[in-house]
Amino acid sequence: MTLRHPVAIALFATLALAGCKRSGELDTSQGVGVSAVRSACPVAGVPAGTGDITLFDPATSRDASAIDVVATLTNVRANCVEGADTITSTLSFDVQARRTRTDAARTVTLPYFVTVLRGGNQVVSKRLGQVTLTFAAGAARAQAQGQGSAIVDRAAATLPQATRDQINRRRRPGDQDAAVDPLSDPAVRQAVLAATFEAMVGFQLTDDQLRYNVTR
Repeated sequence: MTLRHPVAIALFATLALAGCKRSGELDTSQGVGVSAVRSACPVAGVPAGTGDITLFDPATSRDASAIDVVATLTNVRANCVEGADTITSTLSFDVQARRTRTDAARTVTLPYFVTVLRGGNQVVSKRLGQVTLTFAAGAARAQAQGQGSAIVDRAAATLPQATRDQINRRRRPGDQDAAVDPLSDPAVRQAVLAATFEAMVGFQLTDDQLRYNVTR
């Protein structure tokens, strides 16, 4: 699954420097670097190619003149609650749609998914939902809100103590490894990747709909 906002290793390096210091504060205790706080809450996003959906009439046509309804999933927001054993992220989002024919009132129901990814590509869970748009007679546009939840195992989202110790080990100017990024160690990089989760929401598309989004 390709992500609209892919998680990069460079981001892991910033997030992995955990501690009691505030984000962006110079870490004078170690003599080098900048401290940042790593949250166990999953990062919210929309997988590439799933943030839009187009309905055609007739359904088998892909001509511009056959476009019936176009909807966009946007403004994704996440409210994360960290419990003792689990982390629950409640996602809310807006769906904005426009239609071609506006003569009569109409309702359109669109399917969406909420999935939890681990390490950028491992699907942990997936839930389906529906959002209903109501077009008033004569109105070309409609908007609705959707919601879903993502649950992450807290232990899985927590860096092992050995990894945290290696990342946060005191380094001073002049030390042999003072300028060496801890994430250059494959074991550390893999541990950070394995403890990183994402909560992704998008339209549940058919193969034809996804192909249309990718190739249009």
